[in-house]
Amino acid sequence: MSSTSTLKPSSTKVKAKAQPNFFQRVLRTTGTTFLGVGLISSTVVAGGVAGLAFSFRNLPDVRGLTSYVPAQTSYIYDAKGRELLSLHGEEHRKIVPLAEISPNLKRAVLAIEDSNFYKHQGINPNSIGRALLVNFKSGGVSEGASTLSMQLVKNIYLSQKRVFTRKLAEAVLAVRVEQVFDKDQILDMYLNYIYWGHNNYGIQTAAESYFKKSAADLDLAESAMLAGMIQAPEAYSPFNNFAAAKERQEVVLDRMANIGWITPAEAEAAKKEPLQNKLGQPTAWQNSKLPYVTDAVIAELETRFGKEALAQGGLRVQSTIDYDTQKLAEKTVKSAYNSLRGRMGTAKDLQVALVAVEPETHFIKAMAGGVDYNKSQLNRVTISRRQPGSAFKPFVYYSAFASGKYTPDSSIEDRPISLRDGAGYYSPKNYGGGFSGSMSIRQAVASSANIPAVLIGSRVGLNKVIEDAKQMGIKTPLQSVLSLPLGSVDVTPMDMAVGYATLASNGWYSEPTAILRVTNVRGDVLLDNTPKPQQVLDPWAAASTSSVLTSVVQGGTGTSAYLGRPTAGKTGTTDNERNVWFVGYVPQLATAVWIGDDANRPLGKGVSGGGYAAPIWRSFMSQAIKNMPVENFPSPSQFPRPKPEKQQKS
Repeated sequence: MSSTSTLKPSSTKVKAKAQPNFFQRVLRTTGTTFLGVGLISSTVVAGGVAGLAFSFRNLPDVRGLTSYVPAQTSYIYDAKGRELLSLHGEEHRKIVPLAEISPNLKRAVLAIEDSNFYKHQGINPNSIGRALLVNFKSGGVSEGASTLSMQLVKNIYLSQKRVFTRKLAEAVLAVRVEQVFDKDQILDMYLNYIYWGHNNYGIQTAAESYFKKSAADLDLAESAMLAGMIQAPEAYSPFNNFAAAKERQEVVLDRMANIGWITPAEAEAAKKEPLQNKLGQPTAWQNSKLPYVTDAVIAELETRFGKEALAQGGLRVQSTIDYDTQKLAEKTVKSAYNSLRGRMGTAKDLQVALVAVEPETHFIKAMAGGVDYNKSQLNRVTISRRQPGSAFKPFVYYSAFASGKYTPDSSIEDRPISLRDGAGYYSPKNYGGGFSGSMSIRQAVASSANIPAVLIGSRVGLNKVIEDAKQMGIKTPLQSVLSLPLGSVDVTPMDMAVGYATLASNGWYSEPTAILRVTNVRGDVLLDNTPKPQQVLDPWAAASTSSVLTSVVQGGTGTSAYLGRPTAGKTGTTDNERNVWFVGYVPQLATAVWIGDDANRPLGKGVSGGGYAAPIWRSFMSQAIKNMPVENFPSPSQFPRPKPEKQQKS
């Protein structure tokens, strides 16, 4: 395999080598699940540099790179300490010699990241001058001037904070690196170190994951796409957004042609190569015991610590997931799919998703993001947004009860109505048509009547409904439209499960999470997600909402979800049967089940949340809670009813 020597100028110098009761229950629940120190504290992996001071004399000795280990292994465990996944092990990084990396890849990386790599001595004065001018005008650090050598030392030694002091340290260290190592050695370290997305560290695992081949065999088109990913691996990942990856690839190819490293004809030929058909799949998680879970945990870790910190490894991550409950969720979803696919002929991309949340802690206990992770890595629990239909109504009725103007026995009219909607009118219809006249709110919820929900929503104020839904844990932005009470605004299954979990805890809320605790290899606690519950809902209104939701499963649209113990929940069916739901809870566990088509096709006439989603929910819940004691929901009579507030306009 040829080297990068064709890029070197002849003059290149080769360097010498070298609340009390509630809080008590929460603490009791979480305290017993912490991993022991013996498990989360293991041997310290060689490598890692700490304590950088921004005085040049205290900068690290770059000669240490001769024995540097680029990453440490991280581990993810379930709530009981069972290992789910190891990160940054041999399967995630494979060091390969520079001579065994495709010349196409080397040229592509150098072209887009540092085309003067073989000419400068660690820093590029022209780039620095341009960046300094831009940064001076902006009053901050908005443009970088990093050479490849500077990028290497930044990633290994320095923080990612964009400040002038860090840039100066980068420059000093880059010059020192170039005094100790020759250019090929630096390029070798860089290509084997950097992050390429989806937990691929180094070019070898990246090539294997994205194109199912070794780094040595990458062609020009593939190399340009990989080179284009370096600045933003997740954003330019062809797995996440092929269009963005393709656009970035063309930028790299144009740059290579402009500087004369390839011909325009070669660039155009590479642009036309059908790479989408050659893509592999993420390989980093192929040995994960619970891939939907570990993907979600990794995403949360990246949000908390950043990609750079995660890349350093050495983490011990205790998740909130219970392995047995998760396997039950996956089995339930798979079984439901096998049962439903023959009955839903129009849904060619039929999917089922399920997520369970513990109300006391808001810990995620299980999430099945789809039927088969090997066929689709999309986590529909956290990413897919769909209309919840009538499953959204409990948020509306909670707001009504919290206003102090309504009780479960308050009368509401189920009759034809037309509400002003901009220049026109909105005239909601009941599922199946017809009207029932005057009824109680309890009856309206049990029968899933649409018109009473719209009337209540307009009377208490849609903005108030949105505010209350956010308090319960709905993260997806909601729009104040007249059809909101009927679930016309998209949300995720996670949103729904978390919101219902807040009702199940009678208004206590903690930030939902899939991570309980994170420590480093020395056992130092980096993140402690012990819940910090807050009472976000009125207790009487929350208890009243649970009370009417028990009527749904006792004699309403959700009878097929009844568990033979206090059970609350709500069905949801959207227009044209595109999404069907059942979301419900017992005091110890809240679960959302969604059925739909990935292409949003209709599921079939007569498909409903009560007939299809509720039985799946019951199948999962009956087993998930079988060892949990029977508990009753608090009675509204235990709490003072709120005083009526002034009417709020939507």
